[in-house]
Amino acid sequence: MTQKQNIRALLLFALVFVSLGGFMIHLRIHPPNATTANLIPFIAGIIGILIVPAMFLANTTKAFAYVINGMLAIIGIITMGYFSIKHLPVNPSIAALLTGTLLADIFICFNVFLIGKSLFEFDTFNAIDAPVRQGRFWRYPNMGWWWVHLFALSAVFTLGNVLWK
Repeated sequence: MTQKQNIRALLLFALVFVSLGGFMIHLRIHPPNATTANLIPFIAGIIGILIVPAMFLANTTKAFAYVINGMLAIIGIITMGYFSIKHLPVNPSIAALLTGTLLADIFICFNVFLIGKSLFEFDTFNAIDAPVRQGRFWRYPNMGWWWVHLFALSAVFTLGNVLWK
């Protein structure tokens, strides 16, 4: 095994285990047999644990795995942020916001995204010592592309909640 194969395997294991940890936390709070609405994050968790890492293994599906992983993370971040805002602590202090919201869960979800991005870039751009890619930051697969999607999907989610109450 080469060092590159070792790092790739470590990133894949990290993706699986961080996704599994977030999934297990979510199962404890929202069991899928309680309501049908809990089936959506349950299925998304299964996709994130089993299907996305398997897709990262093949060169032909690596780009799809990158996008699916990123979109699952963005949707998780948006919905957990919405839930945290909707259920703010009674006395919102810094400590209450840090421990009484889903901020820690959002950080876990963001780590799933970052591990997937690292795995994609590690496999796609072979030159480790090369300078960081230049170009338009909002173009795929740059980070700006993800920021645009995070803000656009947040706006759509917000408009949906405002207009369809």
